[in-house]
Amino acid sequence: MKLRFRPALLALAGLALVAAQAPLCAPTSTLARIDTTMGTIEIRLDPARAPVTVKNFTDYAESGFYDGTIFHRVIEGFMIQGGGFTSDMTQKKTAGKIVNEARGTESNRRGTVAMARTSEPHSATSQFFINTSNNDFLDADKSRDGWGYAVFGRVIKGMDVVDKISLVRTEKRGFYSDVPVTPVLIKSVRIIHTTRNAK
Repeated sequence: MKLRFRPALLALAGLALVAAQAPLCAPTSTLARIDTTMGTIEIRLDPARAPVTVKNFTDYAESGFYDGTIFHRVIEGFMIQGGGFTSDMTQKKTAGKIVNEARGTESNRRGTVAMARTSEPHSATSQFFINTSNNDFLDADKSRDGWGYAVFGRVIKGMDVVDKISLVRTEKRGFYSDVPVTPVLIKSVRIIHTTRNAK
């Protein structure tokens, strides 16, 4: 009887050895690489705290929606905003509005990326902004409407590029203020999924 079970035992031992040798993988990180005419910005997205917002952003990015748009609103010491207009200030047609997730997201600190919206809390579509200062007054618990602006990522490379953009000369153009005199073009936004082997 013992001899009959020996092949099965050897097979199980072999599987255990393979499992022990297989590398363990850490959770996948989702990054967004924004290539602009002033340099590259890399953002780590936060789907754990802002799943709807991250999916919305990645859907726009992967469809090519952001390619050829500009940072159309730049305010030194505050933020840079983009993702909705072409260089001639034509507003692009967007998909539907999304729910505001700001009550569960990171604070609007320097380097964080959040969704832009109108005065209506659940009105965000494609436009986003990068905080160049600590703007925690935009958080849900400190905003006047009790909703705030949903942070969905953080700059991990290229904050120097963000700072350069924040210093460009701006002007009023039509109904819009703080528009860069020389357009800062978003050439592309690419989504990158990375997995690190655990050591």
